[in-house]
Amino acid sequence: MTIRHMPVAALTAAALSLIVINSPAFAQGAAEPQGTQPIQGTAPAAISDQKIEAFAVAYLQVDKVRQDYAAKIGAEKDAVNKQKLQNEANQQMINAVEKSPGMSLDEYKTVITAAQTNPDVAKKVQEKLKVTNSAQ
Repeated sequence: MTIRHMPVAALTAAALSLIVINSPAFAQGAAEPQGTQPIQGTAPAAISDQKIEAFAVAYLQVDKVRQDYAAKIGAEKDAVNKQKLQNEANQQMINAVEKSPGMSLDEYKTVITAAQTNPDVAKKVQEKLKVTNSAQ
């Protein structure tokens, strides 16, 4: 995949691809109800270049998993099997983020949110994705 211009919509898709993070099964034992946690670290100064670099690596891994599963999910006719594949894909995406050096799931979500709401962060993320993608 060639990333020339990473629109904010693509970052939104990355966030939505990890929607399972907020699912009741994933959030078992969470002290707060879903959606009540404040978004922290959305200011450009709060997100270091190292975090943006770590995000770019994680994002590309998540996108690879998404692409790998998209055809399988699209071709599946049975709703139960389709849901199983979606759950499997979501878990693989979560694993990709968690295995990325210097990036946690919360940090990943924070960078996505910041990029969606702050054009300066979005620009930094887009630039880092271009560099990271061409290096792979």
